[in-house]
Amino acid sequence: MTDIRILTISGSPYEMGYTHGKAFAKEIGDLTEERLHLSCDPFWTGGQTATLDEVLAIGRACLRHHEAFAPELMEEMRGMADATGIGVNELVIMNGFTDFVDIIANPAVLSHTRAKSVLPGDAIDCTAFLVAPAASAYGHGYLGQTWDMHSTATPYVLMLDVRPQTGPALMTFTITGCVAMIGMNEHGVAVGINNLLGAEGRAGVHWVYVVRKMLAQRTVEEALTVLQGAHLSGAHNYLLLGPDANGALRGYNVEHMATRAHVIPVESIYAHTNHCLIAEMVNGERPRKSVSHASTVARQDQASRFLEDQIGHITVEMLMALTRYHADGELSVCAHVQPGYDVESSGACVMSPTTRELWALWGNPCRHEYEAFSVASNSASNSAPTE
Repeated sequence: MTDIRILTISGSPYEMGYTHGKAFAKEIGDLTEERLHLSCDPFWTGGQTATLDEVLAIGRACLRHHEAFAPELMEEMRGMADATGIGVNELVIMNGFTDFVDIIANPAVLSHTRAKSVLPGDAIDCTAFLVAPAASAYGHGYLGQTWDMHSTATPYVLMLDVRPQTGPALMTFTITGCVAMIGMNEHGVAVGINNLLGAEGRAGVHWVYVVRKMLAQRTVEEALTVLQGAHLSGAHNYLLLGPDANGALRGYNVEHMATRAHVIPVESIYAHTNHCLIAEMVNGERPRKSVSHASTVARQDQASRFLEDQIGHITVEMLMALTRYHADGELSVCAHVQPGYDVESSGACVMSPTTRELWALWGNPCRHEYEAFSVASNSASNSAPTE
């Protein structure tokens, strides 16, 4: 595979889920089975070992939170379940895997805890960045990132073109069976993420459903309100960029544990990898294993230095170059699998809320070319791009 795949879904929530499930039934089944297995694996759960029955029980405890938070997305899951023959519980676990393992890693969650304390874990990587209009070459704002995951997830990467019966159209860089990961809607509201290792995992709503609901909003403040009102299950860093109620482009970075958050307005540039940068958030993290820690620190330094050196001159092409940065034998923004550390950059995406354009690729950015996309309008009332 060289070009990133694209699937358009439209109609009611059930119809969209059914179309998605029917198009990729085998892949969704394979990925769900793999992630259920990984949810029992101490490599991903900070040393905790769960049985499949325990995993499924924790999943069921999360379902009521999803039903309360986004019933329309659960209806989409029911459509996908009917198309694939996979249970809704299993599909939701697969969707929220990187939050879900935070729950299992919390020693207070399992009925008979194997480990009495939170153990070092391996963070899934991602290098994300936000560029406010004032820091760019042409007065545009940008949000982008690499998406890094266990290498077996790379073949599942997908661009999902979502055109709901009601609400804004959106495009999301995601994987087969997943409702959203990174994306932008027709109003120019864009959302990116980094995984964090949370020590406070609990039954709650997984990050992908939060991202998708954020992308159903008209303004960046409305999207931020959705995030702040969610009963989250695990830890992620969220980057938001989009128009405020007056049409001005605003950016925010939000470090969010399951039970606490810190919001930073971004006026210039901001880079984030996979560790908390805010002192009061650090004690909500799990410790990291050595390679994971070295990776997130190295990538944070690389991305921050790159953006700082280019303030006032940043373009889309420069941001694409940032996602491609790879030094042989070193931990880099464009992550390659390391011995004993099966994580790689499975793709990347850069978004311009100003023009409603996205650029995305599948696989290692240093080995593939970006493709251009634009978000369709789902209604005549959609405001025109600002240029």
